[in-house]
Amino acid sequence: MTSVLDQLREMTVVVADTGEVAAVKKYKPIDCTTNPSLVLAALKDPASEALIAREIEAGRKVGKSAEEVTATLTVAVGAALSELVPGRVSTEVDANLSFDSAASLTRARAIIADYAARGIGKERILIKLASTWEGIRAAETLQKEGIDCNLTLLFSMAQAVACADAGAFLISPFVGRITDWYKKAEGRDSYAPDEDPGVLSVRRIYDYYKSNGIKTVVMGASFRNADQIKALAGCDNLTISPKLLDDLGNDTATLPRALSPENASGMARVSMDEATFRWQMNADAMATEKLAEGIRNFDKDHQTLIALVAQRLAA
Repeated sequence: MTSVLDQLREMTVVVADTGEVAAVKKYKPIDCTTNPSLVLAALKDPASEALIAREIEAGRKVGKSAEEVTATLTVAVGAALSELVPGRVSTEVDANLSFDSAASLTRARAIIADYAARGIGKERILIKLASTWEGIRAAETLQKEGIDCNLTLLFSMAQAVACADAGAFLISPFVGRITDWYKKAEGRDSYAPDEDPGVLSVRRIYDYYKSNGIKTVVMGASFRNADQIKALAGCDNLTISPKLLDDLGNDTATLPRALSPENASGMARVSMDEATFRWQMNADAMATEKLAEGIRNFDKDHQTLIALVAQRLAA
C-alpha cells in the first residue's frame, strides 16, 4: 500500500524540518529548512561531528571569535545538507537582527558570500528572516538583488499580505504554535483538524494567495501531529519533523487533497502599509505574542550555540 507520505509527495513539496544529516538521508526531502534550534541539535548529532570539528579548528587557526565561528558553522551545516537535497536549504539571519533591516541585509549577504566561497550558488539557498516589518523590508531588497527569501515566524494574515507585497519567494506560516496559543486561551485539549486554528490560518493565507495569483510559495510549518499535515495536503510546501515524517510513512490510509488553487474563493487583494501592519499586529494578541516568543527562543538557542562553540574553541 502507498503510504500517506508518498501520497503527500504527489501533491506537495515535502521539506525536512531538521538539520540532522542522518534524518535527511533517510527521508530524502526536496528541500531542508534550518533555524538556530535545528543547528543546535545538529551540533549534538554524531553524524555532524567531523564537520563541526573542522569548522571550529579552521576558526581557531585564524583567530575567529565564537560569534564568527558560529556564523560559518551555520553555513557549513547548510552546505552539508545541500549535498543531500536537490532543492533549497534555508539559512536563518540572526534573530537579534529581526528589527534591523540594514543589519539583516548585511548578514544575509554575508551568508550568501560564505555559501559562494564553498561553491554553492544563491539559487540553492533561501535566506530566512522573521516576518517583522523590518525583516519583510530586508526581504524586499534581497529579492530585488536576486536572493530568494523565506519569511518565518508568520502567524497572521497581516504578515502574509505584507510578505506578498514585498515579493517574498516563500513564507512559512506556523500551525502548531497557533494551536498551542488557542488551546491555552480557550481551555481546549485538542481541535478537530477542520476547526484547528493553526490549520485554518494557513488555509486562509493559501486561499488569499491563490485567489490573487500571488506567486509566493506557502510552506506550512510547526506541526504538532499528522492530522494537521493531512488537513493541509496540497499546500505548496510543508516542512515536517522527522518524527512526523515517520508517522506519515507508516500510515497507509488514503489521503484526500485538502487544498488546490482551483478551489480558491476569490478573496479580494488588500494593501498593507506600515501603519496598517503594525495596527493589525497590535490587534492580534496571538500573532504578537507568538512572534515575540519565537524571536526570543531563536535568539536563546543562537546564544547557546555561541557558548558551546566558545567552549570548543577554548578546549
